[in-house]
Amino acid sequence: MKTEILKIQSDNIDNEKIKYAAEVLRGGGLVAFPTETVYGLGADALDENAVKKIFEAKGRPSDNPLIVHIAGKEDVYGLAANVPPKAQILMDRFWPGPLTLVLEKSDKIPSVITAGLSTVGLRAPSHPIALALIREAGIPIAAPSANLSGRPSPTVPKHVIDDLYDRVDVIIDGGNANIGVESTVLDVTADVPVILRPGGVSFEQLKDVLKNVAMDPSLMKKPAGDFVPKAPGMKYTHYSPKADVIVVEGEPEKVAEKINSLIAEYQSKNIPVGVLATEQTKEFYKSVPSITLGDRLEPETIAANLFKAFRDFDDIGIKVIFAEAIDNQGIGLAVMNRMKKAAGYNIIKAV
Repeated sequence: MKTEILKIQSDNIDNEKIKYAAEVLRGGGLVAFPTETVYGLGADALDENAVKKIFEAKGRPSDNPLIVHIAGKEDVYGLAANVPPKAQILMDRFWPGPLTLVLEKSDKIPSVITAGLSTVGLRAPSHPIALALIREAGIPIAAPSANLSGRPSPTVPKHVIDDLYDRVDVIIDGGNANIGVESTVLDVTADVPVILRPGGVSFEQLKDVLKNVAMDPSLMKKPAGDFVPKAPGMKYTHYSPKADVIVVEGEPEKVAEKINSLIAEYQSKNIPVGVLATEQTKEFYKSVPSITLGDRLEPETIAANLFKAFRDFDDIGIKVIFAEAIDNQGIGLAVMNRMKKAAGYNIIKAV
């Protein structure tokens, strides 16, 4: 497959390029496009054969459901069988934006999207290119992250090209995604809404609106082998670089001390290692390559850089990455969810 790359500026959208990409989608093709969270790989959500191409291009397991992207809440009612009042409140508050709502699906949604589940995840992205594409196409767009399955989600165009060139019809180069982790997935079919995947909208923000919100118990631990995922990213080792990732938890100074002892151990075996550090700890690591993700007190800076840092270490041949854990507050919960999944739950406590 020959992939076309269309460069589009989000603040000066080329409508002719958007029309072309929309035609590709309506014709059953695959288009990778930027959202405010990460890049997505889109297909016509109502075309079962087109959706199957997403799984083929990514090498994605068929039991991993997809999110459907729409232009706004007016599009929900034909795709969901039931829209409870709390869903309407959340749409009014957080859409367009990084929140996916899991609702009972209508008969319009093919079962290939939902992995046979009776529910579907719907989201209205806020990125101007994504919204322009959805509106021009005039169809709901099924879109997981635009990467090979299991790899770190792409936040810059190069990552999409590295993974999917010659596997998809069109890649829209729309610059960097700014949030850096995927949308929050919230199941609103239960009496108490349940976070299935933490993301760009925090637990605290949801609780301010709904008062009562639960978190799925699988979020921070390795799921059992017979686990049935209700949302993307819940079951499989995910977001992983080629390097092994080891998460180190504890007080920052003790974490740095533990990581430096591990560095010495791995260096004695001639294993190339790197460190994902923060502004508060970057001076502790002098003997190996390190990447400063951001400020511990501003976890959104860490979220924005995490996936790119994984890929940057792969590019220089690092074999083991030591990642400092951060607090689970705000978007920090999403950061730690991604780190632990990338590590396959290989976690060391620094005491």
